[in-house]
Amino acid sequence: MTAPASKDSFGARDTLKVGDASYEVFRLNKVEGSQRLPYSLKILLENLLRTEDGANITAEHIRALAGWDATADPSIEIQFTPARVVMQDFTGVPCVVDLATMREAVTDLGGDPDKVNPLAPAELVIDHSVIIDVFGRADAFERNVEIEYERNRERYQFLRWGQNAFEEFKVVPPGTGIVHQVNIEYLARTVMSRNGQAYPDTVVGTDSHTTMVNGLGVLGWGVGGIEAEAAMLGQPVSMLIPRVVGFKLTGEIPAGVTATDVVLTITEMLRRHGVVGKFVEFYGESVGAVPLANRATIGNMSPEFGSTAAIFPIDAETLRYLKLTGRSPEQLALVEAYAKEQGLWHDPAHEPVYSEYLELDLSTVVPSIAGPKRPHDRIELSDAKSSFRKSIHDYVEEQYPVPHTKVDEKVEETFPASDSPALSFADEDAVPVHSAANGASGRPTKPVRVNSTERGEFVLDHGAVVIASITSCTNTSNPSVMLGAALLARNAVDKGLTVKPWVKTSMAPGSQVVTDYYEKAGLWPYLEKLGYHLVGYGCTTCIGNSGPLPEEISTAVQENDLTVVSVLSGNRNFEGRINPDVKMNYLASPPLVIAYALAGTMDFDFEEQPLGQDPDGNEVFLRDIWPSAQEIQETIDYAITQEMFSKDYADVFDGGERWKSLPTPEGKTFAWAAESTYVRKPPYFEGMQAEPSPVEDIADARVLAKLGDSVTTDHISPAGAIKADSPAGKYLTEHGIERKDFNSYGSRRGNHEVMIRGTFANIRLRNQLLEDVQGGYTRDFTAESGPQAFIYDAAQNYARAGIPLVVLGGKEYGSGSSRDWAAKGTRLLGVRAVIAESFERIHRSNLIGMGVIPLQFPEGESASSLGLDGTETFDIAGITALNKGETPRTVHVTATKEDGQKVEFDAVVRIDTPGEADYYRNGGILQYVLRKMTRA
Repeated sequence: MTAPASKDSFGARDTLKVGDASYEVFRLNKVEGSQRLPYSLKILLENLLRTEDGANITAEHIRALAGWDATADPSIEIQFTPARVVMQDFTGVPCVVDLATMREAVTDLGGDPDKVNPLAPAELVIDHSVIIDVFGRADAFERNVEIEYERNRERYQFLRWGQNAFEEFKVVPPGTGIVHQVNIEYLARTVMSRNGQAYPDTVVGTDSHTTMVNGLGVLGWGVGGIEAEAAMLGQPVSMLIPRVVGFKLTGEIPAGVTATDVVLTITEMLRRHGVVGKFVEFYGESVGAVPLANRATIGNMSPEFGSTAAIFPIDAETLRYLKLTGRSPEQLALVEAYAKEQGLWHDPAHEPVYSEYLELDLSTVVPSIAGPKRPHDRIELSDAKSSFRKSIHDYVEEQYPVPHTKVDEKVEETFPASDSPALSFADEDAVPVHSAANGASGRPTKPVRVNSTERGEFVLDHGAVVIASITSCTNTSNPSVMLGAALLARNAVDKGLTVKPWVKTSMAPGSQVVTDYYEKAGLWPYLEKLGYHLVGYGCTTCIGNSGPLPEEISTAVQENDLTVVSVLSGNRNFEGRINPDVKMNYLASPPLVIAYALAGTMDFDFEEQPLGQDPDGNEVFLRDIWPSAQEIQETIDYAITQEMFSKDYADVFDGGERWKSLPTPEGKTFAWAAESTYVRKPPYFEGMQAEPSPVEDIADARVLAKLGDSVTTDHISPAGAIKADSPAGKYLTEHGIERKDFNSYGSRRGNHEVMIRGTFANIRLRNQLLEDVQGGYTRDFTAESGPQAFIYDAAQNYARAGIPLVVLGGKEYGSGSSRDWAAKGTRLLGVRAVIAESFERIHRSNLIGMGVIPLQFPEGESASSLGLDGTETFDIAGITALNKGETPRTVHVTATKEDGQKVEFDAVVRIDTPGEADYYRNGGILQYVLRKMTRA
């Protein structure tokens, strides 16, 4: 479908000839001030020039962007029209469910259902559904894929229907790779060629790590599924012209330091600096020397440091990567010619004007990990042991020695020295590392002996690394760390080292190319010798699909309340995300993941403690098996070829026999199956009228949850396992689903009944309405079910009583994944407002997109400082000003305590743009788009 012609107020329309082809382009140099803009804002400027319609995008918007004041706070709204939309299946399935439902709703309102169709390329990669049920054996990949299809048959049939029913919608089948790696290796264009035009590739994605494509010079970021649906339907993304942080890179990465260490350092720096809502742009003399894979790794972590995007400009390295990954010579020529013509080619000698500046000398980076529950909590590897010993106090009650404190000399040996190296907190100078002592000596009182038919006999204790997984988009796209891990594995095997028997190992590459270069380099046998067999091409552990621990280990952990650990090469390590048995989670580079699997415990100092002994009895330290940077680079140069990418992506949308043999429904509208527990028609448009009802103030609301700081979308809408005794588990049981077939919350996002019951159901959620309780519970103020109830059950009681609900939060409310169900579930539970100290960008936007008003406590205030404990009733006045076309800066909140005492304050309204106000007035973004369609 051809986009409407630009009004071209600046006479920027022109022709660019590249080889034998000619393209219509909109020249940035026709707009005064454009050349002084940072790279990312130039891309936005071109976007406005090309889509100028005189209504949503005007000449004034273009002038405002060209005249950008680097020092000003964002205040000018623009409408950004992304070139394409990319999705993964967890978030993509509900998008397609909503589009299917919208087709029916348009028809009900007298419109044309064909209008509900993507207007720009929309591509979905199925990568979030594979679970590591089988590991450590040669058939793990085949068995996991088989189980994946069995579990997800309904979802995959639905997606195949969508691929046929909607134009411009393509699906990459399971077992291909991780969405963000498939994006940089194949889907991303860097410069688009479409309908005779050439323009920068821009993208929004239904996953916060869409920013990985920033490494390829593509401006894009994660949005909620609701925003992505609107973008697919031609609705521009409303945004404020952002501040841009210039991040200068100098120096070179030292030997022994990985791209993961660099990105964890950058993450810590930017999170400390404060970049929420800002663009980050990398520049400086060392940018050209940063390999594309490292750029992608850095861009990938943008959500972890909080920026909207973290982008590298186009340069020779961009072209080298595009060529390596099999892009056509014509595409390469277009990218180079367009970037140079438009002033988008990186000039290392030029320092643009930025709002703020940071600098990192890469030579100062040291090996690092992050944890135990946040990705920006970086720990130098040399401090990992002492840091772990401090953190363990947050999880266990026993008294442990603080770092550098000698334990008592009188030690009662619980197990003989011949046992496996135990996971104890003994000071190495006082007792052997494998011993464990009683509580009198200030150390663990009960290490647990485990007898396993498959794994032998061993001792488990607090700190045991029970999961060591090479997984996730962040690092599995990066040959330097992936081949570094494989070479380390080879060296470890050659030295006679083995992974500890309690460690669940897994290798989940981001694309099939990784398998190819492992095979060519001859390194697979060494990885497999250590248990790192291929388990799938997908997000696996990082998204909560680590699968169950071996039964005997899980039982020992649960029965003895052991605080055990996961180490993963991912980007997310939030509480309750990785595995229900695991309390502490650490991010690390792939080589360090294997190192910790060899060590078997977080209570380990790689510098001082050997990993084992070689066949001659010599102690082997990590430094003895760590591969050199030169060897890694030589292996990269030898093992990776352009032909690998061309071969693996030749039929990327085709899929294997499993995919092609799925029976696929037909027709423009979907035939909903009444008995389906995966895909159900959602209630968003039931009873919807052609015109919206006026918005109302909120009266006599109750608090559904009072939450603290850093509540993530994982806490609000978990993606992992469904507990049998939870409301969602009971729902599935009532519908005839056996426990083994529950699958995960993420896989059932196409069923609103499951997802409502899963909202606020994270096992680590701490609702301050209750004392010393974790999980999806609240205090129910209705008369029906007593003081404590499941949040879902309480919400149902409130709904029956006609009582609206609010949620109270702390700082960074809604951080984490761009999870639309965190907002959808909140709204469907009856929550009308969330009052927090601060919001993360995507979740705040998603709340508005679902008709929930985000409010902020006055600067410096919080629920605690105002004396709110959540037992109050809340009245919120002033919302009705939106009916007059105004967006109030504040609304007045009155909280009435049980004794009649009132707490009053003015909450800041976080509806930040006029476009967001329109969405809220319509009850949500989808309702707004739907009404707009029926009027057209």
